[in-house]
Amino acid sequence: MAEAESPTDRVRLVLVSHSSQLAASAAALASAMAPEVLVVPAGGVGEDPAVLGTDAKRVAESIQRAWSPAGVVVLMDLGSAVLSAELALDLLPDGRRQGVRLSSAPLVEGAVAAAVAAQGGADLAQVVQEAESGLAGKHSQLGDVSPASQPESSSEEGAGWRQLTVRVELPMGLHARPAARVVQQLAGLDAEVRATNATTGDGPVSARSLNALATLQVGKSQLLLLEARGADADVALSRIGELAGRGFDDLEEAAPVPPTWAPKALPADGTLVGLPASPGAAVGQVVHLEQAELEVHDRVPAPPEREIGSLEGALGAVREELRELRDLTARRSGNYAAAILDADLLFLDDPELAGRAREAISAGGVTAEAAWEAAARAAHSSWERVADPRLRLRAADLDGVARRVLAHLLGSSEVRPTGTGVLVAEELTPADTAQLDPAAVLGIATAAGGPTSHSAILARSLGIPAVVGVGPGLLELPAGRTVLLDGDRGVVRLDPTEEEQAAVRNEAARRAASARAASEAASRAALTRDGVTVEVAANIGSLADARAAVLAGADGVGLLRTEFLFQDQPVLPDEEAQFEQYSEIAEALLGRPLTIRTLDVGADKPLAALPRDPEPNPALGVRGLRLGLARPDLLKTQLAAVARVAAEHRVRVMFPMVATVGEVRGALELLAALPASERRQGVPPLEVGIMVEVPAAALGADRLAKLVDFMSIGTNDLSQYTMAADRGNGGLRGLADPLHPAVLRLIQLTAAAATGRRWTGVCGELAGNPLAVELLIGLGVRELSAAPRLVPSVKEAVRATALAQAGRLAERALQLPDADAVRELLAEPRR
Repeated sequence: MAEAESPTDRVRLVLVSHSSQLAASAAALASAMAPEVLVVPAGGVGEDPAVLGTDAKRVAESIQRAWSPAGVVVLMDLGSAVLSAELALDLLPDGRRQGVRLSSAPLVEGAVAAAVAAQGGADLAQVVQEAESGLAGKHSQLGDVSPASQPESSSEEGAGWRQLTVRVELPMGLHARPAARVVQQLAGLDAEVRATNATTGDGPVSARSLNALATLQVGKSQLLLLEARGADADVALSRIGELAGRGFDDLEEAAPVPPTWAPKALPADGTLVGLPASPGAAVGQVVHLEQAELEVHDRVPAPPEREIGSLEGALGAVREELRELRDLTARRSGNYAAAILDADLLFLDDPELAGRAREAISAGGVTAEAAWEAAARAAHSSWERVADPRLRLRAADLDGVARRVLAHLLGSSEVRPTGTGVLVAEELTPADTAQLDPAAVLGIATAAGGPTSHSAILARSLGIPAVVGVGPGLLELPAGRTVLLDGDRGVVRLDPTEEEQAAVRNEAARRAASARAASEAASRAALTRDGVTVEVAANIGSLADARAAVLAGADGVGLLRTEFLFQDQPVLPDEEAQFEQYSEIAEALLGRPLTIRTLDVGADKPLAALPRDPEPNPALGVRGLRLGLARPDLLKTQLAAVARVAAEHRVRVMFPMVATVGEVRGALELLAALPASERRQGVPPLEVGIMVEVPAAALGADRLAKLVDFMSIGTNDLSQYTMAADRGNGGLRGLADPLHPAVLRLIQLTAAAATGRRWTGVCGELAGNPLAVELLIGLGVRELSAAPRLVPSVKEAVRATALAQAGRLAERALQLPDADAVRELLAEPRR
């Protein structure tokens, strides 16, 4: 019988006992400790569990069921169990005897130790060794001398492995979408690649498995260790390094917009409270999402090749469905939202899911639907064990894909909502949400789920108001009952009054008209109501981002992060390589200005080609411009490339992490020492600016402004340095807030120092919040740079602003005690 081999195959276990109940219980215990390892019980004789004994034929059949190219370990209790196991080897095909090891380990303790070792990727010999040292813990606890020797480390462990370490700087860590992109980078490569959370020590796991990667729980600012060996090992590491340098192509998601309308008071009765997941309000009748019951019944399995054919047919059908939904989502909501369906597609090829089901079928005696259901259940358990509650939400994504495949295997069809109204369901999968029609589904309310789930992201991308986590009482609402759903406040109001319904409908119409106007006007300049131009630019980190910025209507690029050229490269990019990359991006902007930030790395983001000694506090260490001045060869090469591009295109250069006048003068001296390039006719001279990220720069902005053409405020770092609060520390998240009056005061000081033709911009995430636009303009800011997708809404906010009113708003904000009070002020309706 042909077997499906995979580099992620694990050693399997067979447990032989005189008692079928003991064998089954020991197998259940081992499986609970290592649910991804197949443990097959082979106990008793005949069908009566009360009859004790062992059966060589049953043992041989169990070994066949458990067969894996990685090998099978057989553990036995005593007496005839050992004899039956030895006889069973003689009943196996010749090619399989060599892959079976009979172990003298204790049945229960050995099974648990062996299963855990196998799940960790140990080979056959290592699993046997772990099993036979299964009593070591008990010996130690009781003070006995353990007869089991400690496992020896393999001298081959480091042989042939190439390594790469990258830092994950994503706000949510290595969650499903970036993990999916890692898996995609390895497609078609001849390399074994494994990953370890180098910060916590978790792993290694296969880097080709979405489930395994995501369950490493690599959080923000943690280190991910990649190891590869094989013909394409270097290519694999290079691809992942480039991906990490681009931030795993994971654009930060815009925060939900605070409410512009809500009922003044919500009564205690008649209101269901959940979590706000997608902004907006809707009124309509309850529409239920009814799903067919999918139940796997016992049936006699067909030959393995036919069962595998059925599985492949179902996988292919679901793959086609998800691709169509992915394309639909890309057209309706853009590639960021569509990438969620890419992650769903990877479930279909995951060796821990589809691969496990194929292996179970190949072993014989199991149907396609039973194998798939068991594999999906094991993968779901892996997600449920993840500590991070946001990552546990990915279990729902897996369940949605698994359900679709199972429906095809059982010949069932998924039910879609019918009619127009507010959709009520226990939970929605990403595919469920992606196929919704916003014209028919006015709002979404779910009993379970969370606001960071993929379904919530898709609901926001579709503009459908949503409330999640309402609780099981939601499901008791009868179809046809009228509800008011408020996605800003996270409530579902039952039987709203006519007045409340009219207010919601009027607000929904206003929002729709505003969104259409913003999109249509995105390519036009953003002028305040009194005619002052505010440049709305984009923050980018790649050529693809530059093209997206142009399509979004950006006036230019306010921040090009150049780190993508340097991250995880074996050598530093030379002047020519940098010139080519910057030129391509400048050309893609079609004449719009390009602001290039010089390299911004520190000891916490070390470059492979630029080793750094560890620093006790890298956030306050040698980073940004400080590093450039400490390594003038590095900065001079980059400036030479920038100057050459500036001779052909509208370019600005910006120095990060500036604190003193001396630092700026040092950078300007390096720039002045470069040979002059002949500028193309009509191209303005290179503008020079600095980032204001530390309080010293803001407090000394009047002196710094005299040396440069512009200043751009990085509100993310300015907030954490001003408030002495790490923005990556969840316990201090409310403190490191750019809306804190202390931070706003520094923004005002910086803007006031930009006299004459000089100007001040903001390139931190605050610039992308439409509710903060009026405040920033009132503080004196005249350039805003945000993620490309936010450009249209930021421009609309500029057009709704009048300078005099914005100035009064800023003065009120500066007098408030904290960021929460400022946020409440911004949420107040203003004429």
